[in-house]
This record gives sequence, C-alpha cells and structure tokens, in this order.
Amino acid sequence: MAASGGADAAFAVKAAEGELMPFPVREALIVEAEQALGRRLPPTFRERLTKDNGGEVATADDDWTIHPVWDPTDRRTIARTASHIVKEVDQARAWAGFPSDAIPLAINDQGDRIIVRAARDDPEVWDHETGLITPIDIDWR
Repeated sequence: MAASGGADAAFAVKAAEGELMPFPVREALIVEAEQALGRRLPPTFRERLTKDNGGEVATADDDWTIHPVWDPTDRRTIARTASHIVKEVDQARAWAGFPSDAIPLAINDQGDRIIVRAARDDPEVWDHETGLITPIDIDWR
C-alpha cells in the first residue's frame, strides 16, 4: 500500500478485512441514541462507547462485535457506524422470538445478541436459534 493513502487507506484495509477500529464518540451522540431508544444505556456500556464507539469485546465463550451509536461527524465515522444501535434495534425486533423490550448491544458470528431489557442494566445473551435468554458476565473495557 502506498504511503500517500494515510488514514483513509489504513481504514480501507481494516474495512476489507472486516476489522473496523473503534474510536471515541461525543457524549451528545450517546444521549441522542438513548433518546431514540427510550432509555439510558448501562453505565459500563456508555463508558465503553465514549472511549471506543464499536469494536469488539471477548467473553469466556465468544467474541462480540459492539453496536456503535450513530456518528455523522464525517464520512469515515458515518461508514463505521452504519450498523448503529438504533438501527439494530429496529432490525432485531422484526425477528421472531426477539424480546420486544430488548436492546441489542453486540452480536457474535452466529447471530446471537448481547441484550439489555427494559429497566435492567444486566446484560444477557439472546440465542437466535432457541430464543433462550441467559445472563452473561462481560467487561466492556
């Protein structure tokens, strides 16, 4: 890759490899997403987003891709946040068996979701094949 490509070229390589580097997001954009979702996101998840809006997190059993909040700051952040959390809620709620009060925070390669439900901040895993919901211990950092 030519050195003249700079950050855009590096981003293109990461995007082509399926690895989008997380980036910080302004608090105002998190608040905007929360207003659209109708609830405040869990504090530890919010903290993660302010430092790394998106990216991945690993648990004992799986690797998860975090849904970012929409960031229209520039074309790079628009591209990196296209699958933002508000959009993902709309899509997930169309699936049979997805809890109507759930907000998906992350997805794994199999299509399962880490969710939070209304008035709860404890994350759970929703299994897309069985519909079962189980608690999950996760460190968003």
